[in-house]
Amino acid sequence: MNRPQLFVFRFCVVYFGLYCLLQTFIPFALLGVLGRWIRTPAGPWVVILTDPLTGWVGRTFFGVDAVLHQDSGVGDQAAVWVLVLCILVAAVVAATVWTVFDRRAAHPRLAAWFPLFLRLCLGGQMLSFGFAKLIPSQMPAPTLARLLQPYGDFSPASVLWLQVGSSYPYEMALGAVEVVAGLLLFVSRTAVLGAVVSLASMAQVLLLNMTFDIPEKLFAANLLLMSLVLLAPYLGRLLNVFVRQRACEPLTQPALFTDPRRNRIALWVPVALGIWIALGSGIDRWVVWQDQHGAGSPKSELYGIWDVREFTLDGQAIPPLTTDETRWQRLVFDDPREATYQRMNGDLVPARADFRPGGRLDLTAATDPAPFATLAAERPTPDRLLLRGALHDRPVTITLDRVDPNSFVLRSRGFHWVQDYPYFR
Repeated sequence: MNRPQLFVFRFCVVYFGLYCLLQTFIPFALLGVLGRWIRTPAGPWVVILTDPLTGWVGRTFFGVDAVLHQDSGVGDQAAVWVLVLCILVAAVVAATVWTVFDRRAAHPRLAAWFPLFLRLCLGGQMLSFGFAKLIPSQMPAPTLARLLQPYGDFSPASVLWLQVGSSYPYEMALGAVEVVAGLLLFVSRTAVLGAVVSLASMAQVLLLNMTFDIPEKLFAANLLLMSLVLLAPYLGRLLNVFVRQRACEPLTQPALFTDPRRNRIALWVPVALGIWIALGSGIDRWVVWQDQHGAGSPKSELYGIWDVREFTLDGQAIPPLTTDETRWQRLVFDDPREATYQRMNGDLVPARADFRPGGRLDLTAATDPAPFATLAAERPTPDRLLLRGALHDRPVTITLDRVDPNSFVLRSRGFHWVQDYPYFR
């Protein structure tokens, strides 16, 4: 290597080494099956290490308190941007000092181990992301309340999430590509192909994150750069094969060990680790699919969309006027402990739903621990619901009719091989 190449190599070693260790998703993905019991959205060890630094840098140079929000888990927080900036500065300084004082022309051992490190980190993330879509839990189907929300009220991120979640085969296909890329990275002979597939996949993810404002732009960009770093030694050969249509000689990678037996064993260790991570990611997403987003996940006792037919408050029937602020238009039950009521102006208001013995239902707002509605629920017929009780300490009786969820075109349109005209509605 010449001096500029050595500087770039050393910079990549320091930058991606620190990034992969301090970006919690990456080391936790490598835990495999154990990850479900150990992982947290943002590990406390990382917060202890990074919050004092990012907080000081944010306050001193940017005028913001850049501490990690552990209840968020997204990758575009101010603290993460400041942390990456600190890693970038540290990598430039370290690579500069390293290049000035270290006169070696190559690092054969490091050149062997660093790509392996990147392969494992990138492969673990590709498997984690891939199984979240292959077992379609990252982008679940639109909830019942979402079916009632006007399209114009959706954020760009919600549009993307619901668009992908509306077609499980499409989501699973996206996940399958990422899973294949991850598995290929754990096998030495297919690692280059895995990096190529990862590069294409992450390019698409980064484009979607940028154009739909998904708060994982920084993470996707770094995974894309990791793919490029892995492919850097092969770019000339790939260009010869796919563009110039010329023959190319195989690239001989430095050996991990001087002992041939250890090198043969080392070929199988990443494969075993890949299987371990794949099992962990698959089990984790299967549990999420069963418990939260899948067809077998628990549903509310009163699951469905219910149209308000009659609404009586203080003994007086309230007509269905869009200007009325007390009457409800609909009531939606989806998750076991959640409900959403729709006001007459169309606003959807989420609430916690607690089902008590004897058919009692308590509805509680997020900002007040005391129930705003205490109701007794009766179902004279499967498609009729009668609620009696108190709403904001006023006697209320609500009669509701069940709406068939498949009456929405989004859920009932289905697939058609033959169409004489496009169906846009």
